[in-house]
Amino acid sequence: MKRLKNILLVIPALLILVSCGEDFTILAPQSDRNVENFYRTDTDFVVAINGAYAGLASNDAYGRNYMLLNEMRSDNMDNGGGATGLAESLERITLFDELTTASELENTWAGGYAVIARTNTILSRLDEATLDDPALGDRIRGEALFIRSLVYYNLAVAFGNIPLQLEEVTSPSVTINQVSATEIYNQISDDLETAEGLLPASYSGSDIGRVTSGAAATLLGLVELTNGNSGAAEAALRRVVQSNQYELVPDFADIWGIGNENNIESIFEIQYKSGGAGVGSGFTEYYSPDNAISGGVGGGNAPQTPTDDLLAAYDAGDDRFIDGFGITSGGDDYLTKYDSNPTIAFDSDVNFIVFRYADVLLMLAEAVGESPEGWGLINEVRERSGLVDPAEGLGLPYNEVLLLERRREFAGENKRWPDLKRFGVAQQIMADFLSDEGVTESDVRLLYPIPQREIDASPGALTQNPL
Repeated sequence: MKRLKNILLVIPALLILVSCGEDFTILAPQSDRNVENFYRTDTDFVVAINGAYAGLASNDAYGRNYMLLNEMRSDNMDNGGGATGLAESLERITLFDELTTASELENTWAGGYAVIARTNTILSRLDEATLDDPALGDRIRGEALFIRSLVYYNLAVAFGNIPLQLEEVTSPSVTINQVSATEIYNQISDDLETAEGLLPASYSGSDIGRVTSGAAATLLGLVELTNGNSGAAEAALRRVVQSNQYELVPDFADIWGIGNENNIESIFEIQYKSGGAGVGSGFTEYYSPDNAISGGVGGGNAPQTPTDDLLAAYDAGDDRFIDGFGITSGGDDYLTKYDSNPTIAFDSDVNFIVFRYADVLLMLAEAVGESPEGWGLINEVRERSGLVDPAEGLGLPYNEVLLLERRREFAGENKRWPDLKRFGVAQQIMADFLSDEGVTESDVRLLYPIPQREIDASPGALTQNPL
């Protein structure tokens, strides 16, 4: 294997780690500590794991780029910023014509491996540490394994065959071990099974928002589905259901809004906090035109406009349309899930929900397949939205109904592109959707190109995935 300088080596600087909410990530500066003398006390490890959470919240991940690569890529959202200037790169993503030098790809890759490096360091140093509270050490190990798994899942879905790095990097170079996406998913499954046994079922007080055993089992179910293991997915998802920790919020509208965050339906969400400290979210800027402050693409925005195709997918009377979309002052439709009234651009209190219980029910329906139970799970989600007619009476194939219900339920939640790929219909659906743009099935790339700077920095060690 070739060696690559400084690509996967991202030993975390002990910086002023961000507040990911009102609670567990409000931290003091640690600039007087270096890596070697830092990982010793219980507090040191809490600070370190909070830094990994901060990586998930960054623009390189859930703060922006995952939205572009998973939602804007699909038939759900259009790039609302035009096709020239700063918006050209976004437009290329929507048309499957992105460049290998696109900053969205470079930053997603680098940011992802930065978080992985942080978690690897935490896991390595935990092996050497003697904490005052061993139970805290177990919990932090579970959190680190989950966060690393979540990032690896997103990178594997986006790029396919990627480097697998599981150890702390302590030298200026690292051996690149590019493996198949299947191997990545297998590693994630092993890690999540461990994490699930280490994590608590719930938290209270200032720790609300941390990863739970239910979050680990939910991600495990998703990864097993992605890896084609429906039986293992079913087992993991049933553990979430049987935990009795979660339930559907009776009113779809009550999932959304700052006052409804971390509710009974929420399994894991990225915590944000406004206040000018640089740790607020930008989702209001991206999705709510009338409340955006940044001034569109010229202000660094990446506006997301619901497509006519998405809007037409809803039945009359569906609360997911009634409570999930609104009309701007200019008469345009927009997604209301991330509405708020920030006083500073990209500084909203609005969290991002990664997993919620409706996802568990619909993934379980996917895992068990067409059956009375499967139809019942779909109907449970439909009925919450006011659709009382049974899904099995719609006259459509089971998987088509399931994919449709997932689209209606999770618009704007970064699930559509991975869903299209997992169900094996991405090329056909996207070619139909973009036919007016001259896009054919052969043009629809299932993988993003590995950033060219990574290829150039590691000649012969990284192989570009088939596009």
